[in-house]
Amino acid sequence: MNLDELLTDMVKFHVRNPLTQRHKSVMTDLELPIRELVDKIERSEILLPEMQRKYVWKATQVSDLLDSLYRGYPSGTILTWQTDSKPATREFAVEQQESKYSKFELLLDGQQRLTCLSALLKGKPVTLNNKVKRPIDILFNLEHPESIQFVSKRDDDNNEDLADANETEKQKSENNKTFAVKTAKLANSVHWVSVRDVFCDEDDKKFLKKAGVEGWDDKNHDKYRSRLQKLRSIKEYKYRVTMLDNTKSYEEVTEIFVRVNSLGAKLRSSDLALAQITAKWPGSLSIFQSFEQECYDKGFPIDLAFCLKNLVVFLTNQSRYKELNTIPHEKIKEGWSTAKVGIEFAINFLRSNVKVDSPSLLSSNWVAVVVAIFGSLCNYKLTLEQEKELRQWVIAASIKGRFSRGSSETLLDQDLTALEKNTSVASLFQLLDTQVGRREILSSDLTNRNSRSSYFKSMYLAFRNDGAVDWHSSLKISWSSVGKKHQLQFHHIFPKAVLAEAGTEKQKINDICNLAFIDGLTNRRLGTQPPIEYFPKIIDGLGEQALRNQCIPIDKNLWRVENYDDFLEQRRELVTLRLNQLLKE
Repeated sequence: MNLDELLTDMVKFHVRNPLTQRHKSVMTDLELPIRELVDKIERSEILLPEMQRKYVWKATQVSDLLDSLYRGYPSGTILTWQTDSKPATREFAVEQQESKYSKFELLLDGQQRLTCLSALLKGKPVTLNNKVKRPIDILFNLEHPESIQFVSKRDDDNNEDLADANETEKQKSENNKTFAVKTAKLANSVHWVSVRDVFCDEDDKKFLKKAGVEGWDDKNHDKYRSRLQKLRSIKEYKYRVTMLDNTKSYEEVTEIFVRVNSLGAKLRSSDLALAQITAKWPGSLSIFQSFEQECYDKGFPIDLAFCLKNLVVFLTNQSRYKELNTIPHEKIKEGWSTAKVGIEFAINFLRSNVKVDSPSLLSSNWVAVVVAIFGSLCNYKLTLEQEKELRQWVIAASIKGRFSRGSSETLLDQDLTALEKNTSVASLFQLLDTQVGRREILSSDLTNRNSRSSYFKSMYLAFRNDGAVDWHSSLKISWSSVGKKHQLQFHHIFPKAVLAEAGTEKQKINDICNLAFIDGLTNRRLGTQPPIEYFPKIIDGLGEQALRNQCIPIDKNLWRVENYDDFLEQRRELVTLRLNQLLKE
């Protein structure tokens, strides 16, 4: 069932229902150009209800949207709700003027599309997490082919394949696109121009000049001008806007929002849960956001999904959101007060006792949920034995990927049920041991693992506990280092370029036992030097311990490219030994 069918079905129900028959009109259909919709957002004529999630689109999604609009393809519909009384709202990711309207139009579906289009048409940045403002930088290819551009891959978080691709092939691929995410190389290419600049400047001269077109008699003059005008015509693309009228309550509109966004699984369950919570508890979003910001300011960033998962767990002692719609407002409010204390305990325990200084070091945030519940069941008073066992469970659950070996909610519910019956870490270990078979790590477990492996994060914890330092500044490695130059990076001990030249397969190049932790500045300084060249310098300055603290073999013969396989084998044995020690600490 698509959006039109769903709304039509709801209208039919509305007409048949004697309680609502007095309301003749429940929705209005309009066709509005993107330009007008963007203006309405800028004037705060369209607002965002707090049930909405934040802006989450990646740059590739914006690029794909522009390509569809440029070609005149269908691009969905927009759903709004007009009301005389302003409910709780959240800020758009683009800047808006102060509202001067007595009637309010709230955007229920289409936020991601209209936000990125507003940023591009108005030349404004979008506000991301923790108030960071960034422009949306998409480039347009004046020399694009007329053939269809297939949508971009969504795997933005893993650019390894792109980075390692053959440069010629990569450039050929880019030149076949109409739109692309900005890179320095593309931006300097004569045929690529900024979409934002084209929307904000009606004069074609500078874009034609950049492309090497000096006059009207140039063979590309008419083609490029036509394409620039076609790009600007996106402003006139008309969206069908379905507006629900003011006869509907916030609760009913929330139900429509949940149904519409459940159809294509466009929203996570936590996003839909937020809609239900804000319908019962207006203003709750700002409370959650304030707590998020507080945790971020204290150096342990969490997200809204983590807050909501803890809330439902503390309310219902299970992890699924299905029971939320039956829980009254006051109980939800009380549940958050309890859950907040549990989250604070979990954060403090992870940072101080386990030395986990970022949630990204956990294999899953649900590890922290279990810690929060355990602390609550113990009235936040742990014995020395409980503290040690819980610390060991956190490490083991992260190393072994407790919540990545099946349905995370099912596994979390197993842990919650076990703790409810018997508040002991032993019950958690029993479930983990049944799941993974053995806690002990074998060197074969590390074979062919890359930086996305839970073992890699645990390597960092072990090395940091051993006092590992950056090989240039001597600063202790830390996930929370201040300053872009000192941000922690993983470093290929044998550089990728050196190994690739030697014919080493890519999987082996990116093996976690070829990775070490140093800051960005040092990583750039080392460049493509093989370890046989730079390890002796590190030892001269910092001693062998600087390498031993990251489980690096000291045998110089292993530092040679021709002995890379032996190096991996030796380091794998050292890392395995250290991780098994970490499990017992």
